[in-house]
Amino acid sequence: MTDSADYTPPKVWTWNKANGGRFANINRPVAGPTHDKDLPVGRHPLQLYSLGTPNGVKVTIMLEELLALGHAGAEYDAWLIRIGEGEQFGSGFVAANPNSKIPALVDRSGPEPVRVFESGAILVHLAEKFGAFLPASGPGRAETLSWLFWQMGSAPYLGGGFGHFYAYAPFKMEYPIDRFAMETKRQLDVLDRRLAESPFIAGPDYTIADMAIWPWYGGLVKGWLYGAAEFLDVASYAHVNRWADAIGARPAVQRGRMVNRVQGEPASQLWERHDASDFNTRTQDKLKAAE
Repeated sequence: MTDSADYTPPKVWTWNKANGGRFANINRPVAGPTHDKDLPVGRHPLQLYSLGTPNGVKVTIMLEELLALGHAGAEYDAWLIRIGEGEQFGSGFVAANPNSKIPALVDRSGPEPVRVFESGAILVHLAEKFGAFLPASGPGRAETLSWLFWQMGSAPYLGGGFGHFYAYAPFKMEYPIDRFAMETKRQLDVLDRRLAESPFIAGPDYTIADMAIWPWYGGLVKGWLYGAAEFLDVASYAHVNRWADAIGARPAVQRGRMVNRVQGEPASQLWERHDASDFNTRTQDKLKAAE
């Protein structure tokens, strides 16, 4: 690997497996499965295959919020996909999501299973299926979808841009860190200005826009992402912090954040969720019981 000051791009790029950095072992320039492995199927209508990253948390928050509203049809099985071990490249997962990224949902509530991939698409699918957290028409729907797609377009600059170069790259480089820190702070300012005039992202009501944005930008200001809270001076975004605290206080959000979580305090982790009663048992207790 060559420092950027000495680097000239080759005429034709070729894959160098020694690029380094966290996740280098699972990054590759081709798609498709690497091995045969069927996905498990539980007893509920909705089968989620995911990991407790910000993108995965969006969907488990939505499912827990739907259940809190009394939508029994939103019961789900959440199966753990360990992306660091390449489980997203199993044949069953690739069939559910050809892009090999978590989360993937298979809706088995109808006569034929329906696959839904990309977290934003899953949120819209569930919102329309249950008639919740997304206005059916009018300006409210347009505003909610606009902010949902804002998140889908903006978060790669936070995660794959700032997060990668600040926390995961094999060595620190001033230019990309400076470039993506600037963009991340601009995005926080966009949110802060919006939340100065509205209690929630899309207006007076809590919607899928909040569920999509909170795991990324709420997590950032709460200090959960990349160890970068001080570096980015996140405390200065008062309205984002107010909103992040309000969303984080919701019981369904707290449950959703636990599902498929494999890091942090054991009490905050629920590796797989197959019943609401699973929240009453800590992951480490289940491991001890299995010994």
